[in-house]
Amino acid sequence: MCNRYVSPGQADIERFFEIGRRNPPMPWPREIFPRAPGPFVRADRDGHRELVVGRWGLIPHFARSPDVRYSTNNARGEELAQKPTYRTAWARGQRCIIPAVSFDEPNWETGRNVWWRFRRADGEPWGLAGLWNAWIDRATGEIHESYTMLTINADGHPLMGRMHKPDPALTPDQQDKRSVIPIERADMEQWLMGSSEDARALMRAPEVELFDAGPVAPAARSG
Repeated sequence: MCNRYVSPGQADIERFFEIGRRNPPMPWPREIFPRAPGPFVRADRDGHRELVVGRWGLIPHFARSPDVRYSTNNARGEELAQKPTYRTAWARGQRCIIPAVSFDEPNWETGRNVWWRFRRADGEPWGLAGLWNAWIDRATGEIHESYTMLTINADGHPLMGRMHKPDPALTPDQQDKRSVIPIERADMEQWLMGSSEDARALMRAPEVELFDAGPVAPAARSG
């Protein structure tokens, strides 16, 4: 699961994801952690891409307040149709793309946590699969935008399968290592506008060749 990523700037997002300056969003931090504001791209009612800023951590439609007490920044892609927190957004096709320059994952192969940073080998930003929701406060009418980053099983993946601390109580084939789900540029319309079956066809761990990845010095992780 991903708990930290670096966002591109607004101009870079608008250029790469082909978004016009129709609705300048609120600012967001460069480094994004759970519950912080971050940008995501979705399709509006006319099918045009729009840039939205919301909380990283989806607020489900049934929440009584925006302060959800459990973690919703990552969602298992295999469980979207069953989990109450995500199934309504999934059924409504509220899919989004999360722009990222890089994301970090922990590697425990040395017996301690060594953070690794994952960029794209082609130098382009990641477009990571997500779900969004707009939660309305019935008392005030305020709209709270939010999103979650989707993950997929990566057991056996030559790179993503090496991340995260293994559970000693489980065998290697039971670990359920997770990977984010990149949406390639040519597949963005299918992800944002296609059917659930179209979207499912894109939910897979990325090819190793896409990655420029390696350990990050502790001092560099804050930059």
